[in-house]
Amino acid sequence: MSEMYSRERARTDLALAMIQREARTNTIKRCTGLSDDRIRKLCSRYFTERGGNRVRRRRGKSPQQTARFVRNANHQLQATTLMNLFVLHSLIRFEGASFRATWSNPDVAVGERFCAAFDSYQTVYARPLYSFEWAWALLVALARDEDLTPGDCDRCGSQYVRDRYDLDLHICPACEIRTERRRRPGARHYAGA
Repeated sequence: MSEMYSRERARTDLALAMIQREARTNTIKRCTGLSDDRIRKLCSRYFTERGGNRVRRRRGKSPQQTARFVRNANHQLQATTLMNLFVLHSLIRFEGASFRATWSNPDVAVGERFCAAFDSYQTVYARPLYSFEWAWALLVALARDEDLTPGDCDRCGSQYVRDRYDLDLHICPACEIRTERRRRPGARHYAGA
């Protein structure tokens, strides 16, 4: 098998994996370099023809708002889980009080590691709050290191995702939920918030 064929096969396999996880076309393009038309044809051939598995194709721009990741303790806890999985899968790393991407531009290897991290996240939570695209938005936000930053918990010593411009009380979402401490205005409960 030639090297060119292997590269093309890896790009196609990744595109199919991302389509199955309901990634938007632009996200797939960024990691695979495939054209819009090629992605549509893959989707049509493998997921709609011959009674194949139907996947929901999401339209429009990918989500970009970072406030969702720190909206409440449950959202922040799941964002923190994703952050740790991104570190585990070598997508980001900590540099002092900042995040750094381990890549300059997404490619097939980044896409494959991201899919593995996302699959792990889905096995951790019975009801994951974040779709593939929201998880991708979190990775991009962490890699940009603008609005979201790591925080250090004074209670358990763990690191967590926090809003860079919000008051940091140095308590991670897990400790907040465990102690039922209400640090957000208007918070009444945590389950399903």
